[in-house]
Amino acid sequence: MGRGGAKSDHSDGPERKCIATGEIQPKQGLVRFVMGPDAQVVPDVMGKLPGRGVYVTATRDALDLAVKKKLFARGFKAQVQVPDGLTDEVEKQIVRRLVELVSLARKSGHAVSGYEKVKDWLAKEEAHVLIQASDGSGRGKSKLSTPYGGKYIGSLTADELGMAFGRETVIHAALASGGLGKRVVEEAQRLNGMRNVVGGKGRRTEG
Repeated sequence: MGRGGAKSDHSDGPERKCIATGEIQPKQGLVRFVMGPDAQVVPDVMGKLPGRGVYVTATRDALDLAVKKKLFARGFKAQVQVPDGLTDEVEKQIVRRLVELVSLARKSGHAVSGYEKVKDWLAKEEAHVLIQASDGSGRGKSKLSTPYGGKYIGSLTADELGMAFGRETVIHAALASGGLGKRVVEEAQRLNGMRNVVGGKGRRTEG
């Protein structure tokens, strides 16, 4: 089970050990870090930077603990510089990545936004993932239900979701099955952990 807010759908993939919790879990539930040439700890949210990596569970508590206990130095077996606001920077990068993935899904025709379009996709059983802004009206959001056997994402704000669709704000969106859906859900689970969102519908706790 990943600790980023939900169970992982893919527990048979590569696993890594978190330097903060000591738990071994699938890579998609962790954040990779590398050591830059200036010995600074660099978050590698996409997992593509060269060099040896260390991993931390994608939750604010785990990252704060890794910083507080100086666990990056132990993980890299070297003296390292941890930049101020590292946890907040990781959250920003995960948001950026999630917005990019939803935007790509939109451009490929696998995502729609707006109450009526989302309602239509749900009625036709074309939607596999329901996405709703965390700061949207609870009453309005309650009128749409997560697809049977599908997923719910509720950790992005209306402004952030709007960026994915080239609009000022978006409250309701949906993803079709296939395409980038799996990657969107995995990234959203990491964001859930960073924003202390449980089950997709929790409330963000400012940290």
